[in-house]
Amino acid sequence: MSESTVQGIKNVPDYFGCNVFNEETMKQRLPKNVYKSLLKTKTMGTALDPDVADVIAATMKDWAVEKGVTHYTHWFHPMTGLSAEKHDSFISPTDDGKVIMEFSGKELIKGEPDASSFPSGGLRATFEARGYTAWDPTSPAFIKDNTLYIPTAFCSYTGEVLDKKTPLLRSMEVISEQAVRILKLFGSKATRVTTTVGPEQEYFLVDKKLYDQRKDLIYTGRTLFGAKAPKGQELEDHYFGNIKTRVHDYMTELDEELWKLGIYSKTEHNEVAPAQHEMAPIFTTSNVAADQNALTMEIMKKVALKHGLVCLLHEKPFAGVNGSGKHNNWSISTNDGQNLLDPGKNPKDNIQFLTFLAAIIKAVDENADLLRLSVASAGNDHRLGANEAPPAIMSIFVGSELQQILDALETGEMIKSGANEEFVIGVEALPNFPKDTTDRNRTSPFAFTGNKFEFRSLGSSETIACTNCILNTIVANSLKEFADRLEGAEDFTAELNKLLVETIKKHKRVIFNGNGYDASWVEEAARRGLPNYVSTVDAVPHYTDEKNVKMFEMFKVYTKTELESRTEIILENYSKVINIEALTMLDMAKKQILPAGMEFAKELCDSVNAKKSAGVSADLEKKLADKVTALNAGISEAIDELDTKLIGAGDAGDAEATAKYYRNTVFAAMQSLRAVADELETITPETIWPFPTYGDLMFRV
Repeated sequence: MSESTVQGIKNVPDYFGCNVFNEETMKQRLPKNVYKSLLKTKTMGTALDPDVADVIAATMKDWAVEKGVTHYTHWFHPMTGLSAEKHDSFISPTDDGKVIMEFSGKELIKGEPDASSFPSGGLRATFEARGYTAWDPTSPAFIKDNTLYIPTAFCSYTGEVLDKKTPLLRSMEVISEQAVRILKLFGSKATRVTTTVGPEQEYFLVDKKLYDQRKDLIYTGRTLFGAKAPKGQELEDHYFGNIKTRVHDYMTELDEELWKLGIYSKTEHNEVAPAQHEMAPIFTTSNVAADQNALTMEIMKKVALKHGLVCLLHEKPFAGVNGSGKHNNWSISTNDGQNLLDPGKNPKDNIQFLTFLAAIIKAVDENADLLRLSVASAGNDHRLGANEAPPAIMSIFVGSELQQILDALETGEMIKSGANEEFVIGVEALPNFPKDTTDRNRTSPFAFTGNKFEFRSLGSSETIACTNCILNTIVANSLKEFADRLEGAEDFTAELNKLLVETIKKHKRVIFNGNGYDASWVEEAARRGLPNYVSTVDAVPHYTDEKNVKMFEMFKVYTKTELESRTEIILENYSKVINIEALTMLDMAKKQILPAGMEFAKELCDSVNAKKSAGVSADLEKKLADKVTALNAGISEAIDELDTKLIGAGDAGDAEATAKYYRNTVFAAMQSLRAVADELETITPETIWPFPTYGDLMFRV
């Protein structure tokens, strides 16, 4: 590690956020009235005056130019799942043939990138190219690679949403509005509620030289072939283990780069699988967290290359060991600093907490389809339900003490607190519910962890925007139904008690505190009537169910057309991913694996002939030659079968039918090819096998 790096880490407060046009910088540089106007826009959602925008733009440009910046970009999140950017310079020509550096409020607020080449799900034709980006003033601009990045939303010329950021922003407004209605009933003066997220990010690191020898990693991000290494994760020695020097240096530089961008990277450690690691940031508002997580994934990859490594964010880079997820720690807070998911010590706070808890339980039970599809992808299908990640069945873990309170609420019985004081469960009083008195449940998709919920089902490579948009909206829907009923009640206390009891009785089926990995849970969940959408293809079509369209349109988060487009985009992407994987498998099998197998068979046959000529027994070589020849024949047959299945995909039908064909037919043929190729790998000499093995990739870092 360089001396400058060591010195930098010692002085983190001096450079933290140095590349961010944050509130501190704005307060120092902007005129007081302009700063107050922008602050009002950020906190209250009011429109920004054009004159104010001009002042902000000029100040932002001056700040960036002082740091050596020459270009700016409107940075947005199209439906590709990645971020997008188009760079423009600040230069403007002058009459004397020179240039000046200019940046207007109009350029800050709105951009016009080409919208025709991004996924639109039928919303835009190829010839309909115009699209707009609009500044999100609640997410700070930042500098990266000598360019000023301006976080924006992205929509089409006709107004349809083409990104993942805009619906998230809408959902944040919706949940704030409905939560404030509930809070007013409890006498709160809060005027705004914000959802906050802390996304833990899992990833793998592999050596760049080894990565470059694997076409499957290059084209798909995961290994499509590979026999298990002699050692995997069975000794449980990698989790929280000693961090290798090379990886530690990577983590150190990653922290430094993230801190410069104002990202609160807090924790890093080794994860369960060999070569797997995790980083966790501190909570921030949902839209900023979404921006920062996208930026984090990009920085993780860039920093890895500087250390001769490649950062793999695919959900399942290696078969036989744990894949990577993203734990979405979600909470709700008021503008006066109250965490609405903290049970608190005051009975009144307890009742308020229980009301929000009941709304969340109801939301998860009624919208399991939406939560499941919010984490749906071809990569994540490898994890969910595979005894390494939460099952595809959506359920809630609340822990034993909170479960006792919910049970008592439902039955009207009395319970005792730790001080042996009895409480009648109702709205009169609830026992103090201390933080962290319940165990964590790693097998639960949606677990209460003291003062937040941890949604553990997200895939490591996916944006958190869609998941949090849906989570915000479904909870807002529950809160709206609660508020509609309670605001008109003659006796608020009695009606609230009745509402909570009814809600728990109706939706307690979604609460499960046991082992989500146990096969018996699948049967139990079916008895409870909980859905089990095993794959992306099962889940995504529910986007356009009548109840979902009605809810999203009521809150103006999505239109029916936008939901239909997203359904088509996700299903088409699923098919494209598997198609690319299948083509990559064929390429590797035809050009690398089968030639290696034939070379090995030839060596064995030459050895058999040589021994026979010398009058020496060649039984061993012949037996092995027969086995290798049979495996080569099996690979050849599997190649032909996969080729045939891929051709048939063109006749499958619409997006949903095609996705089902890829899942049921193409993917099955891929597994057959892999099985025989992996068996060949186990007996082929390392000098002949054409690419690095699992042992090489996971243990040579």
